[in-house]
Amino acid sequence: MFLKKSLLAVALGTALTAVALSGCNSTTANTTTAATTLHGIVSPLPATRGEDGRLYDSVAPANSVYIWPGERAPNDTSTAEEKITQRAAEGQLSDRMYTGTQKPQLAFYYPPQDKANGIGLILFPGGAYVRTVIDKEGEVLAPVFAQMGYTVAVLNYRLPQDHHVEGADAPLADAQRAIRVMRSMAGQLNLKEVGIMGFSAGGSLAGLAATCYTRHTYDKLDVIDDFSARPDFAAMIYPVASMQDGITHQESRMSLIGENPSAATVDAYSADKQVNDYTVPTFLVHAVDDPDVPVQNSLLMFNALKAHNIPTEMHLFGEGAHGFGLRNVQDKPAGIWPTLFYNWQQRLDATQAQK
Repeated sequence: MFLKKSLLAVALGTALTAVALSGCNSTTANTTTAATTLHGIVSPLPATRGEDGRLYDSVAPANSVYIWPGERAPNDTSTAEEKITQRAAEGQLSDRMYTGTQKPQLAFYYPPQDKANGIGLILFPGGAYVRTVIDKEGEVLAPVFAQMGYTVAVLNYRLPQDHHVEGADAPLADAQRAIRVMRSMAGQLNLKEVGIMGFSAGGSLAGLAATCYTRHTYDKLDVIDDFSARPDFAAMIYPVASMQDGITHQESRMSLIGENPSAATVDAYSADKQVNDYTVPTFLVHAVDDPDVPVQNSLLMFNALKAHNIPTEMHLFGEGAHGFGLRNVQDKPAGIWPTLFYNWQQRLDATQAQK
């Protein structure tokens, strides 16, 4: 029922949608699947349940892989303490945060064999670059996209305030390495593409990974680094796309580039300022009523992409606030965003296949 209401709301204009397409470039979770047709494409919107049967609870990954040889990044001398904190009260859905990450990992979720689409999708959870919220933007969403056919991996990346050798580039170094690791596994996972999706500060990271994939963040370590760090597409969900005062999320900016960054540093870590003719196709989602990360972040990113003729699509929803993932918008039009992403990505594949 929620799905039908969401589609009706989209059709009536409760959700504001901007679209521009151009010529540039296993878990055994219990699921209930609703099918919908949108823009002529049928896609599933699975409602995942945890082991206790609760809707949109976390589902453990099938397996995890360290992205760096020896588990830690090379020459990393950070002394941060790795810690997992449960923020949810007893009886509530799990809401864990990771801090002090020292050994970045990809946690894998595999699609049913009859649905596998040959596309890898790496998720970057948010957390203002001081934590990663691994449940609502990771282990809740991963099985949803796996049921759609994607081979999904959640990246628990390092945080810039933990004094890693790469400084502000530590999260980007992890993202670049993670993309290369997944590309190196394409044979065994039957992948033809690798895309990325980030949320909030993870959306900032996705934006930087989509625009700055040639930025030198670490020296070559092994044959994995012979693979490209350029994703095939990116999705930025309520992203911190800009580091500009008055537009950015201040905690994310402070954590990433400090209290008084130079104008050049602000631009270097603002994804919208890094867009160029070689940026990857990008999908954007934001709530207009977001009190933490102003919707202007997505508007700036969309306009920059459009200025460079990059295939892009943006969906703005009147309600949702910030950090909604899927749990917090089950009964709102914004709850349809995973299906909108699926449809966009499938159309993108079809368009590029015709060239």
